[in-house]
Amino acid sequence: MASSLQNAVQFFQEFGLFDVVLPFLLVFSLVFAVLEKTMILGKETHGGRDIPNKNLNASMAFVIAMLVIASTRIVGIINTALPNIMLLLVVSLMFLLLIGIFVGTGELNFSKEHTKANTFILFVMFFGVVLVFLDAIPTDSGKSWLDFVWDFILNQWSGAVFSSIVILLVIIGAILYVTNTPKPSGGENRKGAD
Repeated sequence: MASSLQNAVQFFQEFGLFDVVLPFLLVFSLVFAVLEKTMILGKETHGGRDIPNKNLNASMAFVIAMLVIASTRIVGIINTALPNIMLLLVVSLMFLLLIGIFVGTGELNFSKEHTKANTFILFVMFFGVVLVFLDAIPTDSGKSWLDFVWDFILNQWSGAVFSSIVILLVIIGAILYVTNTPKPSGGENRKGAD
């Protein structure tokens, strides 16, 4: 037996809340925020301050949001990708909570002290978001782009093209590793005080 909340969610789904209203609000909010921040559609001066042209920004955001929800394919990609991206966010938060168990208050600051770890985590999260979107975008055959790429890699694993790409990546990595010069520390260039 379905609960009242499950019935309410089912009603909102049939009403189109998840397929029309929420994607519209998401796209409208994002486009409006970017237009307000960048002021690319003009600005007005009031009291010596530049403020964005809200009417023009709102109408442009409205038009773009309406065009997005008119495309069911884009709405489907948004509805498939965003929950998976939120899953990545929850996983990264749990990772940080687990790290927080083993360090004291204020000891772990990824942005300043651990730049290599910060870069690695950012790269992993970016790679995860790319994989989520590749999995959400279907091809004409119905498979996702991620499935298509994965099948191509598995079928071409022993082929000359894939082997050439792997060798090229190894060579580029070796060149970057060899040519990477460490930054001199501040103590080496100081003059001695006599």
